Amino acid sequence: MNVTFRQLRVFAEVARLGSVQRAAEALHLTPPAVSMQIKEVESQVGIPLFDRVGRRLSLSTAGEYFLVYARRLLGTLKEADDAMARFKRIESGLLTVGMVSSAKYFLPQLLAQFHGEHPSIEVRLRLGNREQLAAWMQANEVDLSIMGRPPKDFPNRSEPFAMHPHVLITAPGHAFAAGEDVPAAALAREPFIVREPGSGTRAALEEYLERFHLQPMYVMEMNSTEAIKQAVMAGMGVSLISLHTIGLEWRNGLIAAPAVEGLPLMRRWHVVNTAGKLLSPAAEALRYFVLERGEAHLAAMFAEPGNSA
Repeated sequence: MNVTFRQLRVFAEVARLGSVQRAAEALHLTPPAVSMQIKEVESQVGIPLFDRVGRRLSLSTAGEYFLVYARRLLGTLKEADDAMARFKRIESGLLTVGMVSSAKYFLPQLLAQFHGEHPSIEVRLRLGNREQLAAWMQANEVDLSIMGRPPKDFPNRSEPFAMHPHVLITAPGHAFAAGEDVPAAALAREPFIVREPGSGTRAALEEYLERFHLQPMYVMEMNSTEAIKQAVMAGMGVSLISLHTIGLEWRNGLIAAPAVEGLPLMRRWHVVNTAGKLLSPAAEALRYFVLERGEAHLAAMFAEPGNSA
């Protein structure tokens, strides 16, 4: 096959977004140019790689297999590019950073500071849960990841840069909000709204419940922190969640974070990359920046209500 790396990039982006239009926008190409590249790839392969329903594209079985090899080739090319950049010590180019949803409340502001000091480096964010970030790192689709609990199923370098407290949240009118110290046993009678399995927030909750031998009722499972906050504010249940996701609601009295036995559950934020991977100078610059500035940045953004950040 005479498929070019440019065509592989276009194919991988269409596969990721499921749309020629959206892929064109992401790649800064015209939709006809993207369609032409896809047709050329399918012509070289000899079989359809996408199933087409209207304007929506989904990978065929052959396309799913081909995507694995395309990502592997693109990942190898990225490693070669990073290695050459190290020789040239070039702090420029595109960095792809993965982050769990809880990090979106502070990481964009931190990256804005980084970009101000390194204007030649473009940073692209990818949002996913802990398991997705691990898969992206293994596939070399992200350079660095920001997460709470590092992966255990593949070799990685994880470095803590700040504390990451998890607290119980309730509606302001909940009985817990008016009390002083809530015993852990009282949570057994509460309906819990939880994140999906595989998320760091869900893992933190399960760790806490196991520690106190609690088996409360899960009334709702959501893959969105914002949706959980709205459900809690509406009085539908309580939740264990990252303190770094509730700053605005907490300060304005829309959500309560009562004192509960064994909480806050103190975890750490980590910057993570695949073990043994040669980071580009740009990625190393971001890694050092997060390690040096991350803790102070979080302390400034998240202060207790009544205290200035």
